[in-house]
Amino acid sequence: MAVSANRLELLQIADAVAREKSIDRSIVIEAMADAIGKAARSRYGQETNVKVEIDPKTGDIKLQRLLEVVENVEDYTTQIPLDLARDKNPNAEIGDHIAEQLPPMDFGRIAAQSAKQVIVQKVREAERDQQFEEFKDRIGEIVNGTVKRVEYGNVIVDLGKGEAIIRRDETIPRENFRYGDRVRAYIYDVRREQRGPQIFLSRTHPQFMAKLFNMEVPEIYDGVIEIKSVARDPGSRAKIAVMSNDSSVDPVGACVGMRGSRVQAVVGELQGEKIDIIPWSPDAASFIVNALQPAEVAKVVLDEEAQRIDVVVPDDQLSLAIGRRGQNVRLASQLTGWDIDIMTEQEESERRQQEFTENTNAFMDALNVDEMVAQLLASEGFSSIEEVAYVDSDEISTIEGFDEGTAEELQARAREFLERQEQELDEERKKLGVSDDLRQIDGMTTQMMVTLGQEDIKSLEDFAGCAVDDLCGWTERKDGEVKRFDGVLKEFKTSRAEAENMILQARLLAGWITEEELASQEEEAVEDDAEGGDAASGGI
Repeated sequence: MAVSANRLELLQIADAVAREKSIDRSIVIEAMADAIGKAARSRYGQETNVKVEIDPKTGDIKLQRLLEVVENVEDYTTQIPLDLARDKNPNAEIGDHIAEQLPPMDFGRIAAQSAKQVIVQKVREAERDQQFEEFKDRIGEIVNGTVKRVEYGNVIVDLGKGEAIIRRDETIPRENFRYGDRVRAYIYDVRREQRGPQIFLSRTHPQFMAKLFNMEVPEIYDGVIEIKSVARDPGSRAKIAVMSNDSSVDPVGACVGMRGSRVQAVVGELQGEKIDIIPWSPDAASFIVNALQPAEVAKVVLDEEAQRIDVVVPDDQLSLAIGRRGQNVRLASQLTGWDIDIMTEQEESERRQQEFTENTNAFMDALNVDEMVAQLLASEGFSSIEEVAYVDSDEISTIEGFDEGTAEELQARAREFLERQEQELDEERKKLGVSDDLRQIDGMTTQMMVTLGQEDIKSLEDFAGCAVDDLCGWTERKDGEVKRFDGVLKEFKTSRAEAENMILQARLLAGWITEEELASQEEEAVEDDAEGGDAASGGI
């Protein structure tokens, strides 16, 4: 086939491929030019720098050989001396390229096959790029598709313009798919990989349920009702917290719908998953009490720094509050973001008595006082020697039976004990070989340094290499059970924010990062928090 011929046919093919693959016509023409260039190099030599231009209007093909202008020619197939170049172009300089027209050529069978492969490859790459560009901005959407095949529990879904995958752990338990089934799922990730864009779908993601409510409840779509948080045990039970921006609209009633029609539509899509719709409250205690429904709560005690709450329930409500295999309290914890510890009234009483006894004994040993004085301090709410040492002396002298002299004496003994304890801890720190440099970190105590040394974290570099999970602990979920792993600083009740700040300080002091990098990280964190807040307010 002569390159100079069939120009109209060439453009018709480009148009047809562009329409069929939904890609730009110029990309197809560019692929054809590359293919013709490859075929031309097989004719004129692979080392030849061939440039091919196809006129997108007429289909005319121009073949040119590009020669680099050099002073001393080493290869005449790719280079041309300056004097010869100036015969062709008087303005030529070293480093420029001179184009020489090549005659039209005929494709041989092998060259034509090679050209076809180049076109197919280029079109496939363009198709993949088009697919990635289309889906990368659709993360967070629900899509409908048809099951194409099931491989080892993973479901391959045809979305029309591409394929997506629902991995086995992203399908609802006991859910079976067959070829041709219609399926609805949530796009949670789109990645550009070597074999093409990979679109990952999920039916277990908490936001899948939130999006379903968004589709079923017009008030959510209109922004009258907001979904504040979602927690799911896929296929079994879920909790969703909602709030209304209009006092005349009941958020729970709107989500349930007339005779439960709206919530039943979501339940049907989620294979019968039971859904508790919880009214959200800005007051953490009220929200957590609501989240533990249907159990009744007698009392709550919050520790805001550690984001932990102790919930006291009547004896007959304990199993209901915990739920089967801890499901109810686990979902309530995920929904609220608080660690929840549930106990009966009797257990709470026993624990308070135990804490009272432990504090009494600690005061007797540290302050060298009799049991009555120690009990008075414990009953007044003092829980540590530090509190006795550093509170305003009036808080101690106003205790019945105490006076100013007693308060001063108790505080002097408390400070003496703490100094003695500090010396002992410092000696132990030195024996463990923990560096003094760690003291530069805000919030670091000698007791912490000893604990770190026992875990073989002895220098700024060691501490800088830690992750927040290493210090505060983490949870893992396996077979529906949540397992808690303790961090190095568990006994100090260090929050994740405090641990992250300490690690950043260590990295700064160790020279791993600069002040400018730290500032930019903080700015990014602020922006992420702001975006997260916007997303949460939109129920996304």
